Amino acid sequence: MESAHSLLLNEEAYNQLGEVQKAEFIFEWLRYLEKLLLATNRSDVKEKQKTLVEQLLYLLNSSPGPPTRKLLAKNLAILYSIGDTFSVYETIDKCNDLIRSKDDSPSYLPTKLAAVVCLGSLYKKLGRILGNTFTDTVGNILKAMKSAESQGRYEIMLSLQNILKGLGAAATPCHRDVYKAARSCLTDRSMAVRCAAAKCLLELQNEAIFMWSTDLDSVATLCFKSFEGSNYDVRISVSKLLGTVLAKAIISKHPGAAASRQSIRRVTLEEILELLGTGFLRGSSGFLRASGDMLKGTSSVSRDVRVGVTQAYVVFISTLGGAWLEKYFAAFLSHILSLVSQSHPKATQTQIDAVCCRRCVSFILRATIGGLLGEKAQIAAAKEICQAIWKLKKVVDAVMSDGNLETRLGSADVAASQHMLVCALQELGNLIHSLGTTAAPLLQDSSAGLLDSVISVILHPSISVRLAAAWCLHCIAVALPSYLTPLLDRCLERLTVLKSSPEAVTGFSFAVAALLGAVKHCPLGIPHGKGKMIMTLAEDLLCSAAQNSRLSAQRTQAGWLLIAALMTLGPAVVSHHLARVLLLWKCVFPASPKDLETEKSRGDSFTWQVTLEGRAGALCAIKSFVSYCGDLLTEEVIQRLLPPIPCAVDLLTQLSSILKTYGTPLKMPSIVYRQRLYELLIVLPPETYEGHLCVILKELAADLTASDIQVAASTFLLPPLCHQDDLLILSPLLQETDHRFIEEQLLLGNGIACGSLEYDPYSIYEKDIDGDSVPKPLPPTLSVISSAAKLFGIVCAHVGEAQRLLTLEQLWNSIKHTKGARQQYVAASKGSLGPEEMRRLVLTLVTGALESPNPLLRCAAAEAWARLAQVVDDGAFTAGLAQISFDKLKSARDVVTRTGHSLALGSLHRYLGGMSSSQHLNSCVGVLYTLSQDSTSPDVQTWALHSLSLIIDSAGPLYNAHVEPTLSLIIMLLLNVPPTHAEVHQSLGRCLNALITTLGPELQGNSASMSTLRASCLLGCAVMQDNPDCLVQAQAISCLQQLHMFAPRYVNLSSLVNCLCEILLDNSVLVNLCSPYLLLRRAVLACLRQLVQREAAEVSEHAVMFAKDSKEKFIPDANIREVGLEGALLTLLDKETDQRLCHDIKETLNHMLTSMAVEKLSLWLKLCKDVLAASADFTTVTCVDTMQEEEGDKGDDDSVLTTRNDEKSHPFTNPRWATRVFAAECVCKIISQCENASSAHFDITLAQEMKKRDSRNDFLVLHLADLIRMAFMAATDHSDQLRLSGLETLLVVIRRFASIPEPEFPGHVILEQYQANVGAALRPAFTSETPPDVTAKACQVCSAWIASGVVSDLNDLRRVHQLLVSSLTKIQAGKEAQSHLYNESASTMEILAVLKAWAEVYIIAVQRHKNNKHPLKTTTGSEEGVRSGSYPSDGLLDLVHTDLGTLSRLWLAALQDFALLTLPSEFASQLPVEGGAFYTAETSENAKLHYSNSWALILHATALWLTSTGFVVADPDEGASHLSRPVTPTSMCQGSSSGAPVKSPEDVYTDRVHLILGISVEFLCSLRADATMESITACLHALQALLDVPWPRCKIGSDQDLGIELLNVLHRVILTRESPSIQLASLEVVRQIICAAQEHVKEKRRSAEVDDGAAEKETLPEFGEGKDTGGLVPGKSLVFAALELCVCILVRQLPELNPKLTGSLGVKAAKPQVLAEDGSRLVSAALVILSELPAVCSPEGSISVLPTILYLTIGVLRETAVKLPGGQLSSTVAASLQAMKGILSSPMARAEKSHTAWTDLLRSALTTVLDCWDSVDSTHQGLDEVSLLTAITVFILSTSPEVTTIACLQERCIEKFKATLKIKDPMVQIKTYQLLHSIFQYPNPAVSYPYIYSLASCIVEKLQEIDKRKPEDSTEMQIFQEGIKVLEALVTVAEEHHRSQLVSCLLPILVSFLLDENALGTATATMKNLHDFALQNLMHIGPQYSSVFKNVMASSPALKARLEAAIKGNQESVKVKLPTSKHSKNPGKNSSIQLKTNFL
Repeated sequence: MESAHSLLLNEEAYNQLGEVQKAEFIFEWLRYLEKLLLATNRSDVKEKQKTLVEQLLYLLNSSPGPPTRKLLAKNLAILYSIGDTFSVYETIDKCNDLIRSKDDSPSYLPTKLAAVVCLGSLYKKLGRILGNTFTDTVGNILKAMKSAESQGRYEIMLSLQNILKGLGAAATPCHRDVYKAARSCLTDRSMAVRCAAAKCLLELQNEAIFMWSTDLDSVATLCFKSFEGSNYDVRISVSKLLGTVLAKAIISKHPGAAASRQSIRRVTLEEILELLGTGFLRGSSGFLRASGDMLKGTSSVSRDVRVGVTQAYVVFISTLGGAWLEKYFAAFLSHILSLVSQSHPKATQTQIDAVCCRRCVSFILRATIGGLLGEKAQIAAAKEICQAIWKLKKVVDAVMSDGNLETRLGSADVAASQHMLVCALQELGNLIHSLGTTAAPLLQDSSAGLLDSVISVILHPSISVRLAAAWCLHCIAVALPSYLTPLLDRCLERLTVLKSSPEAVTGFSFAVAALLGAVKHCPLGIPHGKGKMIMTLAEDLLCSAAQNSRLSAQRTQAGWLLIAALMTLGPAVVSHHLARVLLLWKCVFPASPKDLETEKSRGDSFTWQVTLEGRAGALCAIKSFVSYCGDLLTEEVIQRLLPPIPCAVDLLTQLSSILKTYGTPLKMPSIVYRQRLYELLIVLPPETYEGHLCVILKELAADLTASDIQVAASTFLLPPLCHQDDLLILSPLLQETDHRFIEEQLLLGNGIACGSLEYDPYSIYEKDIDGDSVPKPLPPTLSVISSAAKLFGIVCAHVGEAQRLLTLEQLWNSIKHTKGARQQYVAASKGSLGPEEMRRLVLTLVTGALESPNPLLRCAAAEAWARLAQVVDDGAFTAGLAQISFDKLKSARDVVTRTGHSLALGSLHRYLGGMSSSQHLNSCVGVLYTLSQDSTSPDVQTWALHSLSLIIDSAGPLYNAHVEPTLSLIIMLLLNVPPTHAEVHQSLGRCLNALITTLGPELQGNSASMSTLRASCLLGCAVMQDNPDCLVQAQAISCLQQLHMFAPRYVNLSSLVNCLCEILLDNSVLVNLCSPYLLLRRAVLACLRQLVQREAAEVSEHAVMFAKDSKEKFIPDANIREVGLEGALLTLLDKETDQRLCHDIKETLNHMLTSMAVEKLSLWLKLCKDVLAASADFTTVTCVDTMQEEEGDKGDDDSVLTTRNDEKSHPFTNPRWATRVFAAECVCKIISQCENASSAHFDITLAQEMKKRDSRNDFLVLHLADLIRMAFMAATDHSDQLRLSGLETLLVVIRRFASIPEPEFPGHVILEQYQANVGAALRPAFTSETPPDVTAKACQVCSAWIASGVVSDLNDLRRVHQLLVSSLTKIQAGKEAQSHLYNESASTMEILAVLKAWAEVYIIAVQRHKNNKHPLKTTTGSEEGVRSGSYPSDGLLDLVHTDLGTLSRLWLAALQDFALLTLPSEFASQLPVEGGAFYTAETSENAKLHYSNSWALILHATALWLTSTGFVVADPDEGASHLSRPVTPTSMCQGSSSGAPVKSPEDVYTDRVHLILGISVEFLCSLRADATMESITACLHALQALLDVPWPRCKIGSDQDLGIELLNVLHRVILTRESPSIQLASLEVVRQIICAAQEHVKEKRRSAEVDDGAAEKETLPEFGEGKDTGGLVPGKSLVFAALELCVCILVRQLPELNPKLTGSLGVKAAKPQVLAEDGSRLVSAALVILSELPAVCSPEGSISVLPTILYLTIGVLRETAVKLPGGQLSSTVAASLQAMKGILSSPMARAEKSHTAWTDLLRSALTTVLDCWDSVDSTHQGLDEVSLLTAITVFILSTSPEVTTIACLQERCIEKFKATLKIKDPMVQIKTYQLLHSIFQYPNPAVSYPYIYSLASCIVEKLQEIDKRKPEDSTEMQIFQEGIKVLEALVTVAEEHHRSQLVSCLLPILVSFLLDENALGTATATMKNLHDFALQNLMHIGPQYSSVFKNVMASSPALKARLEAAIKGNQESVKVKLPTSKHSKNPGKNSSIQLKTNFL
């Protein structure tokens, strides 16, 4: 392939290749040449032009294939347009000669065609340069057409299209000739030619005025003719032609001159609509013929004409556009509806015709109103439709009021108006459904009277109108849930009042059923009580049915319909009515067969009709019950369902005899009965009707072979039984298209109706099968067969073998007549097929079908064939099957057999994998190769290739051997099959796709063979991309997508993206004509979605580049240049209706957003803002008062939107609400993307700096105003979904931006300026008509806003606070006053949301209050502190305080509800019957969810409130309040109303504490995976709050089991949740529990002492754990539980503490480490708990825990004692020292019982600490001496003297001090001095003296040494100061007679540092500080020890002189200097003070 990449064809390389390779080589060269020519320099091209032209013409003569000739022509044209044009005439002549040539052989044909294509291409590119040659050329081509075959005609038409395009107006002379030729082609027998002719005419009408003026009628008639017998593609092309021409006729402005000459009349809209109407109603026949037919009374409009015209209507309107439609909507609507009116009785002659016409009309309305109009215009349209309904209603009323009954019922008016009404109602329903809650203004508008109009039509005499009206109500209820309950009430009320009118009974029962069907689409539901009303009403109707024969049928039907619809409400509702339903069910059928016999002998035709209706209804109700309430199907219920079934089956067998007796009136009811019974049996388990299987089977066999069912039925029944993929090869009608709705009818023969609602009223409440469209059940005659087929499969699998054989034979015999439905059974029955003859029978059946002329049947048979092999599961059998197919394929010559058996081979492979043996594979592939090259029959090729693709797919790696030959076969066919056979190309595409999948990632390989394969794949894709057929293009795109997945390097991204954009954006012009192929659009988006996952930025750039390159192509609508690919996709999302496509567009946008939103921030935000703002003209902003600042902008926006001529200002015109919701979601996603990006997005100062540095930088915080504005626009919209999204966005913005300071106003935050907007956005959500879910969301935002602390001024806060207060008053009204619009659980949701919001606010208020009471030292400097400081101390708390009384009651009630709801199901019987405070018993299931969302914060708030009341002050109205407020039956007064005594406050408190504890423990002990962090934290904080107060502490302290329980639960939390914050909170609770236990023990000891004061001390009982024995029992001991928990924390942070790991206790070999902040906080918390434990134990108990505690504490010290700069101690060390101090000073150490044991243990501990030190030299390199010394000091100072005064220990301690004093590190010295200072001062001489003796002299020496060399810097100075302090301490401690010696040592040192006046001036700062220090100390010592002082001074005059000089010098400056000297002492003082407070 490489050699093909050159400007000239490389002929040597070319000549060496084989046939197939040659074609590939040429195609590759031409592809390359096309790119190369555009890129090459002009002069180079001209140089080689001659050779190139020769080469191209040579290729032209060598019969190129279709894709090659197209490319070749393109290249010639490009070559001439770039190079010289003089030789072009020669080329044109050559082409003309080729065309004229008389050679008609097939081998010469390609050359001729290539010449035709070349001419087209040349004229298209060069246009008018070619001057006058075109007349000859066109003449020549047209002449050639007369003798051409279909391929020729096809190419000639396309070529003419190109010539016309290139020449434009210059071609006028030939217009008529071309027109004539195209006319004949438009009715050609080849469909491809028709399409080409339509394209040619479409091009022609651009210039040929006569087409849309004088010849308009004939063009229309021609198009109608062309629709006859057309296929989907033709309908699309011709309808586009017709629609465009008609639209042109209306829009065009005729040139003046022409008008004067020919006086052309303007065509009016009426005439054009009339013209289209004629086509719709009369088809292509001329007027005369039609009138003749009319006389004969036959219908002559074929369905395909009608469908084609329908599509033309849509094109016509779409071309004129939305704005035009708005203007002329009324005329358009009345015309469209008149198509099914009485003025054209022909169209609606039979029911079947009427249904089809109605479908077409609905399609036109849906596509135009739904597709072209914005929301505002849609509302106007809905009003118009409403008017139409009123008008039609008046006509009916006039007729109905006519007294004469005969005229009344027979009136044609009523019958004919019915279809118009049905169409209008369905469209109205669809419209409102798509508008959603934005339609609210429409329904509130009383002038339109929409609801009244719909409800008034429910009484229409025609059943289909009543059903349509009911369906319309269903749509309204789904769109606007707030109307559901009122509508239901209204209909139920009418039904009750008008019980005696048959129309009312059926009409309103339909309406109620439809509304019940809507409930499952409305999450907020309907009040529970409605179920009861409906059930009662239904019973009433059923019971009164017999009273009045005129009404009995209707009442029976209505009653059962209501019950069946009621079942859809699900088990929660139905369970209450089940017993009554089962009773009714039992009564419907006779009790025994005997009764059935007697029944048969009685009665007449009418009573039987009613009976069958009733029984069918009952069967349907039970089926509905089984499908919707599966949970209720217990054994017992099934037993009660069973008795009537035998009777029902008996009746089934009797039906035929009853029919004989009473004749035709019973025909329909009996069919319906059959179908209902079958449907019920399908959903019931077969075991339930085991005894009747044989009977049922016989009936089914008879049904399936009944002769009156036409073959045509098969088109409906077979598709579900074929494999989805196989349907693709049958006909495009079976594929998904945009026109599926109307195209469906073409599948059926003319005699079969499409589905429609009136065939089965029961389907009105079913789940919607496809989207929002009306249910379309089939007529009963058809649906009974499909049910029978399904049931046959089930029954057949359960009957005995003999029976099965019989049935099959019976089937086989009866198949002589029908070919339709019997086939189905095989596919459905999957049981084991048993004996030999059975298989033989099935095989004959299936083989027969495989060779049936009906392709659908062949498909289903192939499926059955493979399933048969799968079921038998026997290799030999499978081989036999394959062999049969091989033999048939070898011998048969007819298309049918060959297609059927080739597919059979494919499906065998599909179901049996690689089909076990490879020789099968070889022979299969061989056979299919041969078939796929059979060019005489495209059908055979298609089926064979499809089958081949199945085999490639299933064979997987086994196929590798065949990959190369298959690939070259595919390429060869792609290059040679004519484009007119699109279906062959589609199958080729599937094969290529399967091959690429098989190769998979190997495609990346570099071997020569792989690169050839890869090149071939890419070449194949290129050929398919150029194919005119859309489905082939879709295949090409999905192949490229696969290639991009496996070998991304080799796919040219830019050309792929260009290709995708071209398809997408050409289309977004006219929504219904975008690439008319849904599948192509889907392929494009699926591909885009994959591309942007990997390389979003590149794709986006390519798209923008592409848009810039091809400016001329695009309509400004989807303007990529401005809005980027993202914007174009958003526009598309707004217009697209297909669910799957919309999903893909959203996914694509999401991927683009995730990878690019941060880089392209402005673009994305602008897009979202544009989409949201585009609706601003629609949303009247309700709260203008707070929006003054934005009023100005708003006005401008409006003007932009109203004058829409300036398109650029708004890339999005009127986006739908769903798109706006998506945009709001995008905003939230963008914020979260920025969170992960850089911190500058949330830091305004940083962002502004970076922006200054580089203006391209863009940060989210700079767009805050936009974010708020978007959230505001969304939150105040009409659409509820959008309001929810807007509030969510607002919430995200508040949470993310609340803490960002405003740089210009310190102390304020950036969000503060937007408080008016936030208030205004929230206010509308609290109005009374807002749905509860919106209010609930708004409450969440309110609490977040108040809690965020953005607004510090209370008056400003009050605005939002007021909203919460109003909602609180609303929910206080209690259950009675709730709105009854929604289900009770909706109000539960709202109440809990309000309570949760208040709880959040209260929690924050309390926290702030606490922080203000003890302002933390750390925050005062930061912003936070400034802000919290600016709060009036309790402002927020005061705000909440006023409502606390109410709130606390409601909170407790809510918690109690939650506690009840979380009880396991076995306690259900004990729950209160009427439900809880905020939920009702029936809706408890739904309520659980809401409680689980909000209980945690409520729990926390309640705990805080209880602690604030301190459990002491009883509420003054505590008792009374319960009586006055029956709404909350809280636990404190379970029976207060019955006069039971009111509980004492003590009991009330106990209950409350247990409530909180119970809920917390229940939640924490079984944390589910989905438990949120928020709930766990809130729960732990609640426990902390409880334990902060003495009363609950004493409760928990006194109940040991409770304490242990809590500790175990917390232990589990710590084990299962990794989060440090949760673990810390848990530890805090543990500490509080331990404290509570300590308090309890102390209290008991105290009271015991008081009681036994007189008695002997010895007899005191032991309190605390461990009693007298000291044993702690796991599970019974609080201390043990706490120890477990602490060990768990410590070992997780410091694994070395685990003796199991380290092998031995003391020795450790790892370096000490500093833990992370979280870790060290956890360790510190655990140590605090450890140190508290001894106090909970009895003395004996304390002895048993002490070793563990000491081991852990010292372990932490040892593992974390790291040297830190500045001699600090790490936080863990500090904690362990603190803990040690706590333990050592424990009273237990002194208690007599434990004294000795403690002393021993503490000595061991000290030894361990000393040992740590000794190992320093060897292992613990980094151990910090200071930490260890401090530990030793703690021991010396905190224990009783006998622990440390043992000689050996004391010596070691003194050694350590000595050693440390020698260390050079100044910090260590300072610390050592400080420690010694504290030891020297120890009051007990036994302890302190040894240290003084050993160490004092060292210190004095040191000081003297410093004195000699004068300190240099501040650290040395500090050492000196500390030393002096130690000496001073010695002086104080010393006995009198030693004192003088010490003072005389001290004074000279101090005096030596004094300076005189002169020296003071020049001294360094250090010296000055020392001077001050010495002077002060002297001043202090002098007076204290005056005698000694005087002695020393007297003995040394030098000292005295120096001292005096210094004092004098200081006299003056002392006053000034004092403050500074104080400072200089501060560091020293401070640190020693800190140490003391820390641990000494």
